[in-house]
Amino acid sequence: MSPVYWEMVGALAALLTMFGFVPQILKIMRTRSVEDMSLPMMYQFSLGVFLWLLYGIYLHNRILIVANLVSLACFVAGIALYFRYRSQKAGQQEPAGGAS
Repeated sequence: MSPVYWEMVGALAALLTMFGFVPQILKIMRTRSVEDMSLPMMYQFSLGVFLWLLYGIYLHNRILIVANLVSLACFVAGIALYFRYRSQKAGQQEPAGGAS
């Protein structure tokens, strides 16, 4: 197969993966809840995406660079939302001991 075909496959794969976390971000924003989110998973994926970005830079591969920059930005946004909504929920909890 021609290299152009493989570039198209790579570009399609990049599009699918770099926006893969966007539905989760939208859900967090809509529900204002991060109760079911795993922070270690988000850190792990962010580190993996960052390493892929470094690898893309090393290879001078535009598809890898752009895809992983966008993916990393999505995960950073997700982590920021995690802390924003987690701290809001903590501030809304009733004090121990019940109602006065």
